[in-house]
Amino acid sequence: MVTHKQLIKLGFSPKEAGVYLTLLELGPSTAAEIARKAGINRTTSYDILESLAGNGLVILTGSKIQKYSAENPEKVLKFLEDNIKQAQNRLNEAQMLLPELLSLFSTKEKPKIRFYDGTDGMKEAFEDTLTAKDEILAFAVGADMFKSLGRDYFKNYFKKRAEKNIKVRVIAPDDPGSRDVVLNDKKELRMSLLVPKDKFYFSIEMNIYNNKIMIASWKEKFAIIIESEEISGAQRKIFELAWEGAKRLQAWNSL
Repeated sequence: MVTHKQLIKLGFSPKEAGVYLTLLELGPSTAAEIARKAGINRTTSYDILESLAGNGLVILTGSKIQKYSAENPEKVLKFLEDNIKQAQNRLNEAQMLLPELLSLFSTKEKPKIRFYDGTDGMKEAFEDTLTAKDEILAFAVGADMFKSLGRDYFKNYFKKRAEKNIKVRVIAPDDPGSRDVVLNDKKELRMSLLVPKDKFYFSIEMNIYNNKIMIASWKEKFAIIIESEEISGAQRKIFELAWEGAKRLQAWNSL
């Protein structure tokens, strides 16, 4: 016996399959009879019957009392053949348009922005920095990041980054959390500069790597990754400027 699932595999919607099987079973019937047997409301049955009629699977007969009948089941094959032809035509058109679509795609590269929410989302954003092909440039806050994701997470993250031989340069406010991190700089392939917390405290993390910028807000518990050659290039220059300034601050404070 033909089942709903078998018809659905042929391209029928679930309701179309139910109505078509009902018509085969009942023979010529009114929309009300079909709706009752198929377990759907009459308004919906009209829409489905019109759809089936448009595909050549149902015919409407009668003048005073309109009844619907299923066409010869051989029409199902024609229905499928027509669908295949239409799909092939669309595929051919897509292939013809592909070169032009690719030219539009390649000539205007737009920045990509991804949003990560909550603790799990922030961890996912951090994991993306482990794809860095060169060093990571980072503005970081030790105490705040430990409060947000936990020391164990960052201990494991630092270990994975070092195992991938990804170096990092960090500028961070001078707080107890940052000082704890700095103690392991050599082992974790990190070069850190601490700046006075009272003048240069910032509550976000920013990592610049590849052509991306990852920004994490510890207080608002979200992160974003911006993928853009132009924006990442500008942020690299800003970081280098800050790096030179941080070195001078350290030299001044050591006098």
